[in-house]
Amino acid sequence: MVSIYDTKALEAVRSRNAVQPHRMKLFRNALFKKAGGRDEALGTLPESARPDFAEHVGFGFLELLERHDSKIDGASKLIFKTNDGHLIESVVLRPATGRTSICISSQVGCACYCGFCATGMMGFSRNLTLDEILDQVTQANRMVKPEGRSIRNVVFMGMGEPLLNPDAVFAAVAFLRAPQFFDLSASHITVSTVGIPHAMEHFVETFPKMPLALSLHSARQEVREKLMPQARKYPLDQLRETLVRASASGKVMIEYLMLSGINDGEADLQALIDYLRGIPVHLNIIPFNEFAGSQLRGTAQPEREQFAARLKAAGFDTTLRYSLGSDIAAACGQLVQTKARSRQ
Repeated sequence: MVSIYDTKALEAVRSRNAVQPHRMKLFRNALFKKAGGRDEALGTLPESARPDFAEHVGFGFLELLERHDSKIDGASKLIFKTNDGHLIESVVLRPATGRTSICISSQVGCACYCGFCATGMMGFSRNLTLDEILDQVTQANRMVKPEGRSIRNVVFMGMGEPLLNPDAVFAAVAFLRAPQFFDLSASHITVSTVGIPHAMEHFVETFPKMPLALSLHSARQEVREKLMPQARKYPLDQLRETLVRASASGKVMIEYLMLSGINDGEADLQALIDYLRGIPVHLNIIPFNEFAGSQLRGTAQPEREQFAARLKAAGFDTTLRYSLGSDIAAACGQLVQTKARSRQ
């Protein structure tokens, strides 16, 4: 079966059916720009070519099992099943003042085991394929189309560490940006990482000017190691060198999750200021979203506000973030699947 995301294989199907390039453009537009389904895409092709495309081209690679809609902020959590029975989650965000966005997954589970993230409790099963990554966006686009919306922002902040699945993630980013496919602006795609220096450098070299988000969460090595096991392998000194180089190539955002009594004290604030001084980054101060099995507690909002204000006073571009989808366990750090797999 040929994937709609496999440009070379799809070209072979086009060629053997003698479909003119302008008809293939209509076919692609129906799928990726107009959020059409299988029948709408096939309808753009010459009648003689439709049976071959219908039989040999695959239009879907994930099964949407569940949809949960927030009653407070317009977020939707989507639970998909892969062909081999794994469950993954995506989140559609509809902020009142911004573009419709989707937070997508790049792996089944995660091998980074960060203490503040429910996904790490799943363990790691496998990387998602290019088809599975892109199908999250395609299906979400069809879902929001009746609302008069389209997905205009894509963030790789769902399940998994994107830079530990670089081949599929880089190919997906290129596809999302390509004018003949989703045609998203570089500034509307963000990849988040716990901090894999060599992969971060590869990313900014491949996609200059595209936002890269670093989950820092502490500028004190001993604290960061307790929160994020990967910090033992990639210490803060090495990570800072990478940050300096990355910030010269593109936009770098620093994600800082505030945890009561762990990384929200005076020493933590000063360490963060010292660590980032001289690097042009944007700081996002994030609330902790609790989940079952975690003993961590988030910093109270007034203290988060004061922390952010002092960072601004120190000269940093800082945003105090608020969670979306927390009532449906769709907020940052809450994505997890504990259901047993059911293999087909």
